Amino acid sequence: MAQAVRPKSPAPVALKAVPGVDSFERVVDDYQRRLYGFALRMTGSREDAEEIVQDSFVRAYRALAKMAPEQRAELRLQPWLYTITLNVTRNRLRGRKPTSVALDALADPDALLRESQEGPVQPETIVEQNAEVALVERALLQLPTHLRAAATLRFIEGRSHPEIAEILNQPIGTVKSHVHRAVRVLRRILGPQIGRTVSEGDINHALS
Repeated sequence: MAQAVRPKSPAPVALKAVPGVDSFERVVDDYQRRLYGFALRMTGSREDAEEIVQDSFVRAYRALAKMAPEQRAELRLQPWLYTITLNVTRNRLRGRKPTSVALDALADPDALLRESQEGPVQPETIVEQNAEVALVERALLQLPTHLRAAATLRFIEGRSHPEIAEILNQPIGTVKSHVHRAVRVLRRILGPQIGRTVSEGDINHALS
């Protein structure tokens, strides 16, 4: 008598490759430079930026070690690392006065703002040379931390509003408001130094 054919058990769902403690060195290699740049522009201090990034990677390593594979599979690594770095930065900056920093401490060939090749002048296109990049980055240090973070992510890192909202854990409307306020302050600061200003219409275009 023929044996009944048993239905096959469903094959286990394969989890996509996710970062873990065993591959954390690769995570550090991939993100150390950009997180250091972000921390540097938030603090204006190379020493602070180095320590912030080290602390951030330690926290990330410990958090990943506690995550189940399913949690890591759902993890969006880059915004998660930026969020950790931002939180460490906020803790370090709490209660500090705005930093005064030399231009050459911030100048970086990789820091050029992402520009649009068409359309009206946008806030991003204020910066065309490394010296002007440093002026913008130094001006950012004069902003309150919440505006500095939004503006740095938008104009230096080139992040979209949804990406910034994810990193800052804020609604997109709040992010746009912070970017708008930051641009208005930066325009007042940078107008006399760079000799150019950004019109209200350009701000609205950048926020669209």
